[in-house]
This record gives sequence, C-alpha cells and structure tokens, in this order.
Amino acid sequence: MILNLLKSKIHCATVTEANLQYMGSITIDEWLMEKAHMVANERVQIVNNNNGARLETYVIPGVRGSGVICLNGAAARWVQPGDTVIIMAYVFMDEKEAAAYRPIVVMVDGSNTVCEIRTGEYQNQIL
Repeated sequence: MILNLLKSKIHCATVTEANLQYMGSITIDEWLMEKAHMVANERVQIVNNNNGARLETYVIPGVRGSGVICLNGAAARWVQPGDTVIIMAYVFMDEKEAAAYRPIVVMVDGSNTVCEIRTGEYQNQIL
C-alpha cells in the first residue's frame, strides 16, 4: 500500500504579498524552502488561518533571506498581506517507510524568520 503523508510544512507564515496578475503559484523565500525541504515547482497545499481557505498550487523560489510569501494568480484572491498561512508539502511512501518517517515542521515568526525546526513528534531543534 502507498500512503500520502505530510512531508514538511512552514507553520504560521505571514503573507507578504498577493499578486493577482502573476500566472499562478506561491513565491517562497528560497531559504525557507530549503529549511522545509521544498523544491521549485513542488505541489503544496496552503491553509489560510484568517479565513479558512484551503488551496493547492506550486512553489517558485523567492529572494533568499527576504521572508517573501506571495500568493500569485487566482490564489491571490484567497489571501491578504498580513494573513497567516500554513504551507504543506506531501510525499508518497510505503507503509514501512511511513512507520519511520517524521515530517519537518518549520516554525516561523511574524517576519517569516525561522525560529524552530521540528522533526518528529518528540524531537526538535532550536535555532
């Protein structure tokens, strides 16, 4: 059996921009992408904590260290700058892999600066 599990997430990121005119996607600071093990063009789910909207799109890298979280295209209609979002990536794996796997959770502050990286239920790494 193949399962679809949470691979990683950026938790409570602050939306910095919403660009309706762009062709689609979410722009994420490249440094945050690396910390969350997300790659360019990867499919992600975004949950807006302010209005409950849930949407899917793909990732494009933003300027490293900028803290940018920008929803582009139609997704821009579901967020406002200042909204708090959770950005989640998923992975397919078999049951044996799933039993040992622990997702990466990147905790950020209001400026989208990493303050903690959690890897698994009981382990964490304070930066």
